[in-house]
Amino acid sequence: MLGPVILAASRSDKMRRLVSAAPGTKQVVARFIAGETVDDVVPIVSELSGRGLEVTLDVVGEDITTVEQSYAARDAYLELIGRLKELGLGARAEMSVKLSMFGQSLENGHELALANVRPVVAAAAEIGTTVTLDAEDHTTLDSMFAIHEELRKDFPQTGCVIQAYLFRTEDDARRLAANGSRVRIVKGAYKEPASVALQDKAEIDKAYVRIMKILMDGTGYPMIGSHDPRLISIGQELARRAGRKLDEYEFQMLYGIRSEEQNRLAAEGHRMRVYTAYGTDWYGYFMRRLAEKPANLLFFVRSILTKG
Repeated sequence: MLGPVILAASRSDKMRRLVSAAPGTKQVVARFIAGETVDDVVPIVSELSGRGLEVTLDVVGEDITTVEQSYAARDAYLELIGRLKELGLGARAEMSVKLSMFGQSLENGHELALANVRPVVAAAAEIGTTVTLDAEDHTTLDSMFAIHEELRKDFPQTGCVIQAYLFRTEDDARRLAANGSRVRIVKGAYKEPASVALQDKAEIDKAYVRIMKILMDGTGYPMIGSHDPRLISIGQELARRAGRKLDEYEFQMLYGIRSEEQNRLAAEGHRMRVYTAYGTDWYGYFMRRLAEKPANLLFFVRSILTKG
């Protein structure tokens, strides 16, 4: 039951200061965060690409408070796309964006986020890649899906994320599968109330499988975001039953987690994409990674004790 406690801590400024100051934090953060700057992450993209892996890049940061910060987030992605273009890496790397970074929660936030993300999506299309809109807490999803629908009018490859633990997600999956969208399915990593989300892990897993089947049977492009060997195996079987070729769906895993499995899937001919985050505002992302898996928290605690 540590997950909800850690998720609550992810929004605490006091906990942010304590975790940032802990002796072992830097070592553990480096496991999940590829660096702080574009210069840090570009060599990693090249290295992953050389191993036959694809990448989705996330400039970490959320909960912004000013319009100026939303412009800075937009410009950070445009800088990233420019570097990928210079190095000819556009075909192997897409972008993942959180609309909260683009001003979604500010006054007139829906319009602001759409205005900020559109040039990022356009720039990505120019270098032969695309953008996926990450899912955040349930209160933001109607806005996210509306922005996704609007962007697809000009950029049909724009993707979005759905979260298996939400009650609404099976209906969202049916709609997205029918209109040919690129969809990443994840279990969900935000603290959501029982009124809108499943709380039991076994029930979430069952929902995940039902949603995978909906996506595989549809006309879109499923992206299976999971490290769970059982769910990955089920995803492969559902793809086979749906008659999908290996390039008609993909698996996604986080940078620094199950690297050998990533290599194995790629070697078997699967499209395997590594979700690679970088940036200085790493705290919220890092805490959600701890909340998702107790072993990550134990790894963090051991590192602190060792460094202490």
